[in-house]
Amino acid sequence: MVELKLRSRWGAIAAFAVVGAATQLVWLNFAGVTTVAASRYGVSENAIGWLAQVFPLLYVVLAIPAGLILDKWFRSGLIAGAVLTAIGALLRLGDTYGWLLAGQIIASIAQPLVLNAVTGITGRYLAEKDRPTGIAAGTASIFAGMVIAFSLSAIFAESNELPTMLWLTAIFSIIAAAWLIIALRKPGEHKPEHHRPDRGALKIAWGDPLIRRLCVLAIFPFGVFVAMTTFTQALLEPAGVTAGTASTILLINVVAGVVGSAVVPVLVVRHHAEAALLVASLSFTALACAALAFWPGVAMGFIAITLIGFLLLPALPIVLELVERRTGEAEGTAAGLIWMAGNLGGLIVAIIVGLLVDHPLAAFLVMAAVALLAVPGAQALRRPIATLNTPN
Repeated sequence: MVELKLRSRWGAIAAFAVVGAATQLVWLNFAGVTTVAASRYGVSENAIGWLAQVFPLLYVVLAIPAGLILDKWFRSGLIAGAVLTAIGALLRLGDTYGWLLAGQIIASIAQPLVLNAVTGITGRYLAEKDRPTGIAAGTASIFAGMVIAFSLSAIFAESNELPTMLWLTAIFSIIAAAWLIIALRKPGEHKPEHHRPDRGALKIAWGDPLIRRLCVLAIFPFGVFVAMTTFTQALLEPAGVTAGTASTILLINVVAGVVGSAVVPVLVVRHHAEAALLVASLSFTALACAALAFWPGVAMGFIAITLIGFLLLPALPIVLELVERRTGEAEGTAAGLIWMAGNLGGLIVAIIVGLLVDHPLAAFLVMAAVALLAVPGAQALRRPIATLNTPN
């Protein structure tokens, strides 16, 4: 009853959104200019791919510890994530592959502390009625960071322009960290900090059958998305798609995802159609990847990858909203489990696709198969989600 009298603090959500965007900007700076960056720094395309792949690799290792930190020291953990992201962006200004990799590693350590906090910050700083919108907005901002990344790589697509891209990213990350520190100077009022034993939060989260199912399901769409954002440029190059065009395709893909993430989850939750959306998005993603395998090119790239973004990316805020409703005070750990599973899928699929980077047909078919394998799992979620949607 008391919480109804408290106002939502959207300023904290806005600051978090900018930091979330910064993590994605640092992660994907080179996704649209893989071949250009490989030439500039004298390394292979696969080595440039590892500048992105180090993020899911360390996420798998750090997701649960980060979730436990957020459940116990939410503000300090989130601020640490913002500051480490800025430090990582600054280290990359050394403009050698060694400095780039060092900066990516620091920023990838920070990423779980930021992304795991999507549900936690909405629970602490927003009234209950605003939380689905807050989660959708926070997740959309993560995709907005991808938009910025692909925009910069499309604008600064030449070898001698890459340092400018890195400077702009560093400035953005520093501003984001400073804004968050100011916005979180006071604790959230809607959900008190829970100083429970770390083991309790993990036990609550992993002990829930629905959370375990969502973790398994997350492996597949995350895997496809990470592999696609990392290697689309290299895979479409043999079909005559330039680096600038590939960056534009990825940009439009994520713009569609931002629009979808801001609109689709609110409608889906309102009509209790979460499972149906997951089935539809995975099925279409499989068809779109198959189309890219057999008919690669600029037109197919724009059509297929844009529609993948609009349908697949909204699945993330939908899953996170289910996590927030299901787990309550252990939402940081539960979100960490979801992100860990998804990044494990991203790492595995990206490694496989990276090995097939010179064989685009096989690479796109692998992504199609991964998406298709997840459809039965999404269908099986209909009953447990319906139970969650049923009022007590």
